[in-house]
Amino acid sequence: MNRTLYSALFYLGLPLVAIRLWLRARKAPAYARRIGERFSWGLPVMAQGGIWVHAVSVGESIAAAPMIRALLQRYPQLPITVTCMTPTGSERIQALFANEPRIQHCYLPYDLPCAASRFLDRVRPTLAVIMETELWPNHIHQCAKRGIPVALANARLSERSARGYARFPKLTRPMLAEMSLFAVQTEAEAERFRQLGARAETVEVTGSIKYDLTIDPQLLERASALRSQWQATDRPVWIAASTHEGEDEVVLAAHRRLLDSYPDALLILVPRHPERFDTVHRLCESEGFATVRRSSAQPVTAQVSVLLGDTMGELLFLYALADSAFVGGSLVPNGGHNLLEPAALSKPVLSGPHLFNFLEIAAQLRSAGALQEVEDAESLAWAIQRLFELPRDAQRMAEAGLKVMRTNQGALQRLLEGLGRLISER
Repeated sequence: MNRTLYSALFYLGLPLVAIRLWLRARKAPAYARRIGERFSWGLPVMAQGGIWVHAVSVGESIAAAPMIRALLQRYPQLPITVTCMTPTGSERIQALFANEPRIQHCYLPYDLPCAASRFLDRVRPTLAVIMETELWPNHIHQCAKRGIPVALANARLSERSARGYARFPKLTRPMLAEMSLFAVQTEAEAERFRQLGARAETVEVTGSIKYDLTIDPQLLERASALRSQWQATDRPVWIAASTHEGEDEVVLAAHRRLLDSYPDALLILVPRHPERFDTVHRLCESEGFATVRRSSAQPVTAQVSVLLGDTMGELLFLYALADSAFVGGSLVPNGGHNLLEPAALSKPVLSGPHLFNFLEIAAQLRSAGALQEVEDAESLAWAIQRLFELPRDAQRMAEAGLKVMRTNQGALQRLLEGLGRLISER
């Protein structure tokens, strides 16, 4: 399949796209808003000639934030357009950069030739930066036609994704050959990009910018103050973060087992997607757990067993409140989520076995003794209880995670150097 056939199939599939939007809007009404932006209609007024950064959703937006702030500092004359594909990503971008007038934001239009062309004619960027693996043939081709260099930042490519791209070499190879920089996390991923058609001189192993996460000391102070306010300084607290459908039941079953030995244990449960907040709240209550929603601002008393993290932009703070952290998207075959956020906060890290989106990071944490993997409610409860009972072991895991973080930092600087070369060449 080449790009012409791909575009034709995309046009033919627009009714299915509309149905998918409608179905999503039933759960998350925000999907029914700003639909014109998804076709490059009704875009906000935008300054031209800056840098365009695309971060598909919440995780990529958070990962991109340090890079965007560094670009704002390095290029004070350039506006930065940040796009995403989801309402939650849009909310996060607007919250992260609410006080930065040079940041402009909209949804990325669908990868149709006409929509991509209208978008680029409106923004006219000097450089396009795509986070991680969000590759769109028409957007990249339209950039190439205009002489706009395209960089893939913090690039990752699993074996499974590489096999998927390899099935369509007439589409993939020309697309990758048109790109100017692949700032790749690992050498294995770099080789996959080369084999798929990326020009060798454009591929650089820079590491993962997720290691460059810095924690505001005030975050830890606020968390300590809130636990004191809850009178929970000595209470055992654990968090299950970024959970997906099918994981909440396992987490709650593990918590029930923990309560047999630690009746005062508190679980902070944070579903990954906001449209699931109400469903998970009902699940907690139907299972008989005394539950408080974070958004309600109700006090977490000794009688509360579960705090539901149903706010946006507070995940790091909620991690800071806990003694140990389970990272979701890993008990189900979703590929996992960012294990380094709790590690940066000196928390022992647990996950399920499905970590194919974070193989290198998981391997480093595992070999350092900073990550423990579990498979079910029983093993999760046992692991959390062990950390409660053996604080020295918990401390060793936490210190090992911090050491992994510090050893691997520097990716952001290497990425910025690569982007700087592309800007100076323009």
